[in-house]
Amino acid sequence: MHAGVEAIPSLDRLLRDEALVAPLSQFGRDEVTRALRAHLDALRACARANALDAAQLANAAIAAAITGDLQRRHRANLRAVFNLTGTVLHTNLGRSPLPEAAVAAVVHAMRAPVNLEFDLDAGKRGDRDALVADLLRELTGAEAVTVVNNNAAAVLLLLNTLAHRREVIVSRGELVEIGGSFRIPDVMRSAGAKLIEVGTTNRTHLGDYADAIGARSALLMRVHASNYAISGFTHSVELGELATLARERRLPVAVDLGSGSLLDLSQFGLPREPTVRETIRAGADLVTFSGDKLLGGPQAGIVAGRADLIARLKKNPLKRALRVDKMTLAALEAVLALYRAPDTLAERLTMLRLLTRPAPAVAAQATRLLPALQHAVGDAYTVASTAMASQIGSGALPIDTLPSHGFAIRPAIRKSGVLSRLETVFRALPRPVLGRLGEKALWLDLRCLEELDEAEFVAQLVGLRG
Repeated sequence: MHAGVEAIPSLDRLLRDEALVAPLSQFGRDEVTRALRAHLDALRACARANALDAAQLANAAIAAAITGDLQRRHRANLRAVFNLTGTVLHTNLGRSPLPEAAVAAVVHAMRAPVNLEFDLDAGKRGDRDALVADLLRELTGAEAVTVVNNNAAAVLLLLNTLAHRREVIVSRGELVEIGGSFRIPDVMRSAGAKLIEVGTTNRTHLGDYADAIGARSALLMRVHASNYAISGFTHSVELGELATLARERRLPVAVDLGSGSLLDLSQFGLPREPTVRETIRAGADLVTFSGDKLLGGPQAGIVAGRADLIARLKKNPLKRALRVDKMTLAALEAVLALYRAPDTLAERLTMLRLLTRPAPAVAAQATRLLPALQHAVGDAYTVASTAMASQIGSGALPIDTLPSHGFAIRPAIRKSGVLSRLETVFRALPRPVLGRLGEKALWLDLRCLEELDEAEFVAQLVGLRG
């Protein structure tokens, strides 16, 4: 039965109704009033079109409608998602999830004043780098360290401090571009340094560096090929050789290590990456690396190395512009502390726990979840449990993959756009589910779905029905 405009309740009456107590308490009078006005306008439009159902006019129905509107309006833009893309350290999804120790440290730092730049022993202003300096020196073997907001900032600060209006010599094969169009030549320009390319794309020799050194040379630089690999007829100069040349010519050597592994990952069954400690031992005067990739911590850029060079970086006015806040330092300190117990690291450090999940355990999880997922998508789709390969991500170990397991979802009847619509519905769930489309299927890799999150994942699948 259709109702007319005259049947629509007034705003004042609704605001006094018991059905509105809960939204008024949650969202406040101004927000509820705004939502009610908009909803009542929509009801009037329906009435004028002779399309207003009397059931829509019940106070409880109106309260439910505006509560839904207000919940959507107030929903946070930064939301937790299920990362089933198959990329563990996904740049667009915040890279490494933080371990519980780091989460607790961040909460503590947010709730109370902390000694961010206050030396409690001396009773005077302190240096915020000091909060993590001892741990970083211990774990890397560096004389000194400084921390900025990401590795790109670390490289920028290093170049601007040591090579402004001077030359930096880099192998042509190391002029990388990483995510977000961050290119080494571009950051050189931004830092005010002049790039001198040596060698060729696939082969660079020690003599190429030696021949390029001149009166305006400030620095020899190595850039670790963390997001690509060149194979075949190749040659690169060992860091030890480069360091020897640099010492003879009284120049520092800087290494942009990128992913920033603090331990030999091969002990956990993962592909090997050069560590910060090894790089410093091989002769690097400064090493830059990320806090949120293979280190497993928050977004940060760390420079470790010679104390005299670090002191120069810390005096650069850019350092203040690039510094990190108390939450980042709290999380970084907690993560670094976990490295003091390497025997428990694979369980306590979330990044490492995800990377080292055994494929049979992921396959068993797929077996448990398959019936619920098939029921949720219905007869319009077939869900197959299948082996797949995860990638580490964020430019780390680009050619290495991890055996994993998950689901391949295919439409029962091939029709254009069906998979894209299903992928859109997954993204619209209360906690969005992100997979990947390809090869006429929607792929959901379960490597990053920890067992503690299974119940939440299954509970919201009911939202897919229909």
